[in-house]
Amino acid sequence: MILELADIRIPPGQNAAFEEAIARGLKTVIHQVKGFQGYKVNRGIENPERYVLQIFWDTLEDHTVGFRQSPAFAQWRAIVGPFFAAPPVVEHFELVTKSA
Repeated sequence: MILELADIRIPPGQNAAFEEAIARGLKTVIHQVKGFQGYKVNRGIENPERYVLQIFWDTLEDHTVGFRQSPAFAQWRAIVGPFFAAPPVVEHFELVTKSA
């Protein structure tokens, strides 16, 4: 399993609208993509305009090729992209260890 971590910044005062949009995009677009396993969204406490989106994929290629090179990527960006104060910083991680 691969973890995609996206560090997202939005303009002040857009939290409620962004949170609605990201929930809608995850449920209607991302949830349908091959290899998708689940997600988490966290809002910053010290900086409430900062969000950390975690998406779990079967493989790296499910995200980088299957999703990013599909029409679903444009659909996703149409929903959440208008809220980005800057392009998200995206990185991928492999699980090393976890608790029981």
